[in-house]
Amino acid sequence: MTGQTATTSPHVSVRPDWLSTTTEQALHPALPIVDAHHHLWDRPEHRYLLPDLAADIATGHQIVATVYVQARSMYRADGPEPLRPVGEVEFANGAAAQSASGIYGPARACAGIVGYADLRLGDAAQPVLEALVAAGNGRLRGIRNTTAAHPDPEIRSNPQPPPEGILMEDGFRRGANLVGTMGLSLDVWAYHTQLAEVTALARACPQTSIVVDHCGGPLGIGPFRDKRAEVFPAWRADMAILAGLPNVTVKLGGLAMRVGGFDFDMQEQAPSSIELADAWRPYVHSLIELFDADRCMFESNFPVDKGMCSYGVLWNAFKRLAAGASASEMTALFSGTARRVYRLPDHIGGQPHNPLPH
Repeated sequence: MTGQTATTSPHVSVRPDWLSTTTEQALHPALPIVDAHHHLWDRPEHRYLLPDLAADIATGHQIVATVYVQARSMYRADGPEPLRPVGEVEFANGAAAQSASGIYGPARACAGIVGYADLRLGDAAQPVLEALVAAGNGRLRGIRNTTAAHPDPEIRSNPQPPPEGILMEDGFRRGANLVGTMGLSLDVWAYHTQLAEVTALARACPQTSIVVDHCGGPLGIGPFRDKRAEVFPAWRADMAILAGLPNVTVKLGGLAMRVGGFDFDMQEQAPSSIELADAWRPYVHSLIELFDADRCMFESNFPVDKGMCSYGVLWNAFKRLAAGASASEMTALFSGTARRVYRLPDHIGGQPHNPLPH
């Protein structure tokens, strides 16, 4: 799964004119934020590069740094297949160097980088991981594979869906343990139907920091459409088990993907932060309750989630969801957990801040 073959995107198309139908001033604009998860890409159907990210960041919130997460961008066109994903880390590191110049604003984009190595190679993944570390020039912090899979063809969040069961493969687990041995974290994107597999992986790799992406993937399409009353308790029960494992943290976000089934893109007007917060509150509040703030981090998942909401409105929704948190909890949720998990430089990540009002 290291190719870049053009396929139909499973993501909601970004419509700037539609997004502009709802604009909001940034709430609590002095709150430092590390955006714990975003992508950059240049695809036939959509381009989202550093200037585009910088434009979103410039909409009023104090984004101090971001974490780039693998998206099959800019793989090398030739050379050994396992090493072609090194090109993505080279690309992300180049964007980080551009951002560090200050030309694109004060935020330090791609301060941490999560790349791709086929962990099914097991111990043979080591030279690939070493090449990724070298390409990151001190910024590589983790690895992510394409693992979100479901037998229903409607449930697809990757242009190249993976086969089922990767997380359970012995080779993958050996590779995941190697990731931890090398001091890297492992991001895992899986649907709620796969959370038992994520739990088994985390137990099999206790020395590897596992980061569960996108709230653990509660599904709302296909056979799960209009079944939130059934999905929610099953999802929450599995996330509670994961919360009992100390090597697991979770990203709060990704709920504006098509697979979540919230369908904000079907509205005549783009959603407000109040609408987003109301829809996502049960999930986000459950995760903060289960994991505590110091094991949760907010993420934009842009540009994927940009099909359903704008960057400024999204972070307003997160701030509404965190209203009433203590100063230390606010720091953890918006910057501290991401800074710690991705081992960002000490000067990045923000300082304790006054709690948001209820």
